Amino acid sequence: METSLITGVAGQDGSYLAEQLLARGDRVLGTVRPGQAASVLPVSIRDRITLLEWDLADVGGMSYLLAGHRPQSLYHFAALSSGAGMFDQPVLMGDCNGVAVARLLNSVAQASPATRFCLAASSEMFGNATSSPQSEASGFRPRSPYGAAKLFAHVAVANARDRLGLFACSAILYNHESPRRSLAFVTRKISDGVARIKLGLARELALGNLSARRDWGYAPDYVRAMSLMLQQPSPADFVVATGEDHSVRDFCEIAFGHVGLDYREFVRSADEDFRPAERVPLVGDASLAFRSLCWEPEVAFDRLVRCMVDADLRRLQSQT
Repeated sequence: METSLITGVAGQDGSYLAEQLLARGDRVLGTVRPGQAASVLPVSIRDRITLLEWDLADVGGMSYLLAGHRPQSLYHFAALSSGAGMFDQPVLMGDCNGVAVARLLNSVAQASPATRFCLAASSEMFGNATSSPQSEASGFRPRSPYGAAKLFAHVAVANARDRLGLFACSAILYNHESPRRSLAFVTRKISDGVARIKLGLARELALGNLSARRDWGYAPDYVRAMSLMLQQPSPADFVVATGEDHSVRDFCEIAFGHVGLDYREFVRSADEDFRPAERVPLVGDASLAFRSLCWEPEVAFDRLVRCMVDADLRRLQSQT
């Protein structure tokens, strides 16, 4: 039985990956913030994983965990969010999402060098891209503190691989959503808003730039790619994406249409949420993952939108 350690196991990606690793027979350890209760975890994994308290800044604590458990795999998700706050607190963002990864990799090298490491990197590293779609060979031009911090972490992974000899890799994840996505993200804001309007709990939904486009996929598909990365004979970085882009307006049209409504009757513009669209769309070229990992996304965009709306309808109906 392999032991896998997931930092940030209570988040969207960490919880889905924990389910997948448990299904294949792994012993799963998961870190949560000090004082965070097990109740934040989905019921499906709450009693099946070993919870460990760890703070991103606690170097000694991670070394202790690694030396004590010697996990075969370590998946790093713990980070500040890329949602509406990606431009806030740049110094804290740089430390938690960038420098903390370098500290973590040093702990791996010293306490458990045989552990295979995978970083949840981000398409935000491409930022103001000059061409589309973007692949592993594309240039990075982050335009937010979040993207810059993720790029620092991505470079730290490459250094750990090349200079320390670690099995370390980055999954360059494009936007990936699910019913477990935080309400700070526009996709979940839409699915929750549609459900509330359908149930008579709200009358309108305020959104920013409806023309903004993203390459949106399904979170369980994306974490499956990460587990495949750590099963390869040698470490490498991979773009994980669908290769298709859709607008926020597309998302609204499918979400509202799923419950028999016209989004144009309920969506209003919110200047405070407006974010200019990129000059070049952030769309991922995941052909390397297709070839090397035999990976491809299984859930299409329209199905993703509908499942998120259905989940929020069920949640709100159970509460009322």
